[in-house]
Amino acid sequence: MTTAVLPSDAPHPGTDRTTVGAHLSLPLFRALSGTLAGHPYLKVVVDRVEDTWHLLDTAVHPFHVDYIATRVLGMELAALDSALDAFNASVYTDPGRRFLLGVLSLHSDEDGDGRARPFLVLETTEADTMTGPLLEEFYTSVRHRLDGRLPLLLKPANHGQESELAAVNDVRVPRILSHELFGNRTRTPLNPGEAAGRLRYFRTFEEYTAEAGGLGWSDIVAMPCLPDDVPRVAGFISTAPTTPLSHTNVLASGWGIPNAIVRDLERLVAADDLNGAWVRYEVTADDIALVRLAQAPAAQAPARQQHHIRLRTPLLADLPALPLHRLRRTDQDGYGTKAANLGELHHVLGSRTADLTAFYGRPRPPRADLRGHLAARLGATAAAPAAELRAAAAVFAAATITAPDGIALPFALQRRFLTSSPAVQQAVGRLKAALARDALDAVDPLCRELQRLVRHTPLPDDVARPIIQALPTGPAAGSRLVVRSSSNAEDLPGFSAAGVYDSVTTVHGADELLDAVRRVWASLLSPRSVRLRHQAGLSPDDTYMGVIIQRYVPADLGGVLVTCNPTRRADFRNVYLNCSPGSPETVVDGTTLPLEYLYNTVEGGGRTVALGSSGQDLPAATRQRLAQLALTGRLLQSHFSDADVDDPLDIEWLMTDQGDLHVVQIRPYAR
Repeated sequence: MTTAVLPSDAPHPGTDRTTVGAHLSLPLFRALSGTLAGHPYLKVVVDRVEDTWHLLDTAVHPFHVDYIATRVLGMELAALDSALDAFNASVYTDPGRRFLLGVLSLHSDEDGDGRARPFLVLETTEADTMTGPLLEEFYTSVRHRLDGRLPLLLKPANHGQESELAAVNDVRVPRILSHELFGNRTRTPLNPGEAAGRLRYFRTFEEYTAEAGGLGWSDIVAMPCLPDDVPRVAGFISTAPTTPLSHTNVLASGWGIPNAIVRDLERLVAADDLNGAWVRYEVTADDIALVRLAQAPAAQAPARQQHHIRLRTPLLADLPALPLHRLRRTDQDGYGTKAANLGELHHVLGSRTADLTAFYGRPRPPRADLRGHLAARLGATAAAPAAELRAAAAVFAAATITAPDGIALPFALQRRFLTSSPAVQQAVGRLKAALARDALDAVDPLCRELQRLVRHTPLPDDVARPIIQALPTGPAAGSRLVVRSSSNAEDLPGFSAAGVYDSVTTVHGADELLDAVRRVWASLLSPRSVRLRHQAGLSPDDTYMGVIIQRYVPADLGGVLVTCNPTRRADFRNVYLNCSPGSPETVVDGTTLPLEYLYNTVEGGGRTVALGSSGQDLPAATRQRLAQLALTGRLLQSHFSDADVDDPLDIEWLMTDQGDLHVVQIRPYAR
């Protein structure tokens, strides 16, 4: 029986407008639909046994499985909850399933005369394993029940469906890929948040540079591509494509400020004269709002009072330079967070004693835990004992990635150098005095002078010697090195310092190595890093810089993995990964637009979100290797998350031409 459909502009509270067997027109679609990511959408269920379909009232039935279980099969919700995973398998992975579940979403393009032309897109959930014939049956069933004037495209929900559809004629099943549908979307949320501030819209980098010195806490900065050295402000807006893992978005996440891509900002600014006006700016997973305010909001407290960061006491004892594999996380006070985390990674992969399953052991109501899903991902039996599952997870992680070798230089070495030069000590004293007086106009020139002294003051023998001893010997002598920062003022909750400190990626020989170490030390004293730490309440007396020296590993592919979905924080299934040819630096510094992927670490599967600058997707075998990396990242989250196993990680990685995966950095992901 078909429930009566009410006009979309006059819904009665509590009325269920779900229809069964109806022919779907655009007015009916709008009456039943909700909105997701700015697009109207409608849940549909095809019943293969009854040869009909159900159009779900989105406001009443947010979940397909609840509707099928209670309204079609007559189950109680308690019974469904007690067997939810088994029920999900019966509708999402069983090849002989009775029900086909999907979502129709409404989009539009332009015809030859520039008029809007609506079309519908059909897709399943990302965990659905429909075969090619089943996808064709689903598409055909929906197409026959749809207004013939509305074009319908099928969007494969994961890489497995893309592969299955390759054998299906695209005339019978017209299709569109996710990156084709959303690659040119007008607005894209990057970091959720809300702010009230003055919109400062810069159309060119030159316009920004001319005004950058006057930007502050109350400004919302909008421009095509935000620079990495943007000061602490109230919000970011990019008018050109970027990604959730750009340095500026990592900063936005750490600062807790809204950030989004708004490609039609020029039109919005012109329509309401927004440039220079006070606005309310809100970014959620599904919407971006920019509303002019009648007057300036109440004054905000200074940033460093709102976001005070606590540092652990640095260990400045005369520690030796050590190989990374000899460090543990507890060594962060003497060698820096980055070096200590890499040492801990060596231990985790080598000892195979760490519990990497804790994330999957957490209750996800109505599920008691996700251990059965982890067992499926690892190829273990569904009822595997906890010890067996932990062992399988440790073996999988060790087989998937390697930790880099290298030498870690302690804070004590930098301190020994700084105290060896009276000129450096005097410059440090002047900088501290300026910060104590909040004389910020004097800070930048003092920082630049101090950096110049650090870069060019000769190193005493007792400082230079342990650095030179880090040079490779034997067959590796003369090989290319990479020198990275490892400060105690980075990778902290609420203060990531992403892109703030220097790394030197091309170093040969003793002279270049000594210069590279001094450059990394000097980056702790850059105007930008000093200002950011001052705003966060971090004292110069408590911040030190360690250094990591590693052999360069040539990479075919490099990128960043975060063990969450950055734009949908409640999503416990997916992790986000991006990459581009070469090293991870091209991804994090924004010099190239990367390929973007989401990988489901619960039910499995992955999907391509964007192709970036490359214009084409990676081979299936490479994507499968990245799926293994994604699962390994989720496993490591269980060990490296400090207070809560749901706290995500930020992992920089690279892949060699042999397919070997190397983790070059692992740290908390600011959120």
